[in-house]
Amino acid sequence: MIISTTPTLEGRPIRDYLGIATGEVIVGANIFKDLFAGIRDIVGGRAGAYESTLRSAREQAYRELAEEARRMGADAVVGVDIDYEVVGQNGSMLMVSVSGTAVKL
Repeated sequence: MIISTTPTLEGRPIRDYLGIATGEVIVGANIFKDLFAGIRDIVGGRAGAYESTLRSAREQAYRELAEEARRMGADAVVGVDIDYEVVGQNGSMLMVSVSGTAVKL
């Protein structure tokens, strides 16, 4: 499955537009990750636990996008947009959503 942020794929003409495909993931921040991230914020450095959680959520959202596009009969998804939102009480959850146009090449 080709996934691209561009509206077209060079050298690959789009035959049919199948509709919008999406993938969404909501993850909660673990209390221990919060504690260690807070300590890192005080002493400096990167919050590796958050980076790992964010990376995992993004990869899962892309997998869901590709699976939905496959079910639609697509060869590719173009014009992909990725969004990150903090949701829940006190921003305790992170939502990662990706969407794009499923196409047949």
